[in-house]
Amino acid sequence: MERLTDLREILHYVPKFRDRLFVIAMDGAIVEDDNFRNLLLDVALLRTLRIQVVLVHGAGLQVRKTAEMLGIQPSDIDGTGITDPATLRVALIAANRVTHEILEGLSAADLRGASGNAVVAHPAGILQGIDRQLTGRVERIDTGMLQSLLEHDIIPVIPPLGCDGEGQTYRLNSDAVAVEVARALKAVKLIYLASTPGVRLQGQLLRHIPFAEAETILKKQRHEVPPEDLSKLEQAVRAAKEGVPRIHIIDGRLPEGLLAEVFSNSGVGTLIYANEYQAIRKAQKRDARTIYALIAQGMETDELLKRTRAELEAKIDDYFVFQVDGNIVACGALHVSTSDGTKAEMASLYVAPRYENQGIGLKLMNYAENLARQKGVKILYCLSTQAINYFTQKGGFKLGTPDDLPAERRAVYDRSGRRSQVLIKLLP
Repeated sequence: MERLTDLREILHYVPKFRDRLFVIAMDGAIVEDDNFRNLLLDVALLRTLRIQVVLVHGAGLQVRKTAEMLGIQPSDIDGTGITDPATLRVALIAANRVTHEILEGLSAADLRGASGNAVVAHPAGILQGIDRQLTGRVERIDTGMLQSLLEHDIIPVIPPLGCDGEGQTYRLNSDAVAVEVARALKAVKLIYLASTPGVRLQGQLLRHIPFAEAETILKKQRHEVPPEDLSKLEQAVRAAKEGVPRIHIIDGRLPEGLLAEVFSNSGVGTLIYANEYQAIRKAQKRDARTIYALIAQGMETDELLKRTRAELEAKIDDYFVFQVDGNIVACGALHVSTSDGTKAEMASLYVAPRYENQGIGLKLMNYAENLARQKGVKILYCLSTQAINYFTQKGGFKLGTPDDLPAERRAVYDRSGRRSQVLIKLLP
């Protein structure tokens, strides 16, 4: 069943991404990891699905190793500090080595790749009183060159280097380069393959974050984010502001991590999104089959009252759903009493197991309560056999009795024999 569900998710995403562009940015350490060849096979799969790919790479690890081998103390590692001439020489050797390894890997995966001078750069200049020397900033991306390669089924490979009109080379930060490439090519995804699980805050992995929330974290809690995660988070926020809809930060060492992130709702790392990724909306007739398949899991475990699909379809206007990237992962219903319009039941509240403990249930409860208020309901009630504590502690419900139910609901309650706990909430 799980594999079938995964297949459904894949089939949902493929049409959305066909003939669209992903920018995949990988740290230099990922290129030396055992999973690197598998990543390129994943890229090959994306190409068979008609998803265009541009690869941007870093070379921090290789800069360290090359400098050590040459007996040079580099003035900067990641392209954000000062780049003196000796460090630039090291960076050129290291970056060219990584580019070549990626091109070799693409060949092994039966893919064509090419690297060129598509990044036009200029000196970063004097920042905070310090001359950054040969550290550069991206001036523009030669989109014509990159589009020409893509049109000929050639994957562009972009190193953390740029040239100006005089032929001078500058060291760049690969995370920043990836943002500029994604923005210029109007990529639908920017995917960072890092050596960390994603973005962590106070030791906890952040999963799905609106960019405004990510921006707040940078302003108020950046000291609680590990230093190795900050660059990715900063560039992700900048990418979102520049119009890139989805920015993913995942562990590039994780087997099948890239595909799991792209083709599943939950993903494996951190997703920062610029538009509405999660939403609650009223159910439509076409949702009935999906909703029934969802709550069937709850009916099997006796969490929910058993009902037929026909019964659900008859009351589809009472239902609402929670979507993650267009997929229904939770649902609920609000049934206003026909005998007493001041009472309504919050029913069929169910969250798919793998989306539990993410606050979705509480969002659905709040939605139901607001909807009930709009309808003039004074008493909201629900019935539960296994989630009594959840409704009382999270939803503010109080224990009630069957006598609190409207007449028509009391009749159903007595016939069912489930002896569910009645919970009520006054809506002043």
